[in-house]
Amino acid sequence: MKQVEARHHNTLYLLAALSMIFMTMALALQPLYLRKVLGLARDNAGFVNANIQVITELVDLLSVAYLGYLSDRIGRIPVVYYGFILAGISALLLPFSLELGVMTGLGGLTFVYLFRSSMSLGTTAVWPQIATLAGDFADGAASMRHDSAEAYRLRPRLLAKAGFMMAFGATLVYTVLMQIPQQAGVVVAMALMAGFAFAGGWIARCFLVDVAPKVRVDRIPLRAILQLLRQEEKLRLSFYSAFTSRNDMVIIGLFLMTWAIYFADVLGVSHVQAAAQAGMVIGFIGLMVLLTVNIWGELILRLGRVPAMVLGLFLSGAGFAGMGFIVNPLGGWVFVPAFLVGVGQAGCLLAPQVTTMDLAPVAMRGSVLGVFNTVGCLGIIFFLQAGGLLFDWLGPNAPFVFTGIANFIIMFYGLLLLRKKTAQSSGARILEEV
Repeated sequence: MKQVEARHHNTLYLLAALSMIFMTMALALQPLYLRKVLGLARDNAGFVNANIQVITELVDLLSVAYLGYLSDRIGRIPVVYYGFILAGISALLLPFSLELGVMTGLGGLTFVYLFRSSMSLGTTAVWPQIATLAGDFADGAASMRHDSAEAYRLRPRLLAKAGFMMAFGATLVYTVLMQIPQQAGVVVAMALMAGFAFAGGWIARCFLVDVAPKVRVDRIPLRAILQLLRQEEKLRLSFYSAFTSRNDMVIIGLFLMTWAIYFADVLGVSHVQAAAQAGMVIGFIGLMVLLTVNIWGELILRLGRVPAMVLGLFLSGAGFAGMGFIVNPLGGWVFVPAFLVGVGQAGCLLAPQVTTMDLAPVAMRGSVLGVFNTVGCLGIIFFLQAGGLLFDWLGPNAPFVFTGIANFIIMFYGLLLLRKKTAQSSGARILEEV
């Protein structure tokens, strides 16, 4: 196994930030591009924006498990490198969707779907490997120190640091980079987004290191993964949590931004100004993730994986449900539920991934995390599609309330596991006393 040095950790954290900057900008710029450049009307804005995101998630759904398996076969670095390059090329072409639509007669929206899908395919090759590499690096440190328990202690801390950089990237987008469209235009912002992707590819190829042993299996080990799910209740909870909470930041980023842009007509402000204000709210959520993710890393160690998951789901669910009481998405009261969403989201993202890495055999870690992320993609597709319809039919609050209810349902499942564990522990103590 190759030696992991401090510079490799720093490279991983930098790539975590760059990947999140790219993904967040793609999501945040989409409603603005559709409104300002393609002239999309309010009547079907929720459906079209959600539908584009659903198509990209379908691409992720079909590819993320295979890309995880491929990283087990050929290594993490090649998958990350080519993912960044594909994402960057697609981002460069996206601003020309209207012109290409006119030239071909297919319409600009068709090319938006095409380029957003290829951007998503590229990032799907990147972000799952961030968590996988964090697990690889933890195992490498444990092997070097000849301490089998070291990996268990390191995983939440390494993932928390990577999560911190991802949250930093998202916060940077909404607090700083989303001001660029107001000053220089949407196309300039999209060109900058492509630059971040190309920088990520270069850094991954030159400064990252692969440490996991490569496997020679010729297919995704689905049967072994299903067997693992049947055996491990905590792993099932992690997968359920991925289904309901992996979509949280996508829901916030897409529907809050769309809500703000179209609410601008009511307030009498420009769409670009409304997008910048909404970006501050979403940036505040990212800031809460940024400030609490390392705390969550310690909570996972001290409280345990399942209690941390339950707490994260509760806080996130309360925040999303609280969005149902908001009338003006650009008003001050929106920061109250936004605070709860941000604090809870850090736990919802970190604890399930740590638990999955704990229980995944090293030889198929990429494949297990690939299936884990596939479940998350299914959740994103479901909640985006339902949220888009609810946005248009019941109002802009509805997607948030629906997401909050789902988080509460999985939280109660986690509470049942904790109660079962407590009952088993009590029974074992009674038997010892007898």
